[in-house]
Amino acid sequence: MELSSEQIADLRELANSRHVSADVALRARIVLWSGEGRRRKDVAELAVVSPVTVDRCKRRYFAYGLAGLEEKRRGGPRDQVPPRTRGRVIALTKTSPPADSGLSHWSTRTLAAHLKRREGISVSWHYVARIWREENLKPYRSGTSKISKTRRSRTRSPT
Repeated sequence: MELSSEQIADLRELANSRHVSADVALRARIVLWSGEGRRRKDVAELAVVSPVTVDRCKRRYFAYGLAGLEEKRRGGPRDQVPPRTRGRVIALTKTSPPADSGLSHWSTRTLAAHLKRREGISVSWHYVARIWREENLKPYRSGTSKISKTRRSRTRSPT
């Protein structure tokens, strides 16, 4: 496809502008060089990109105009953990672990594993630890002393 003089002027302005990213300026130069009749391979060497990138730049420019040279939006951030899950982590932290677990208190890893196994909620132990820090929860300091179920015998030596 041929470029009109107006398109050439717009592309030159964009290619030389200090107000656009270097990537956008490079894409404008690629389209300009292609419009001058240069071979795809030569344009790719000049721009230090692959020939596929040259084709992509031209295709996007002719489909969308100057807007096609702008950065393409990538995928958004990961989905955040729902507030209900946060509430569940806090509620479970404030209760004792199930009796059949043999635990005296929750650890970040055991709580995360329990949520995954019993309730189908997948969270990392890092997430549990962050909630504990934010909420100032310390299940390992529950306020009561727990007697170990193992028996230890000590003999004191007279001094």
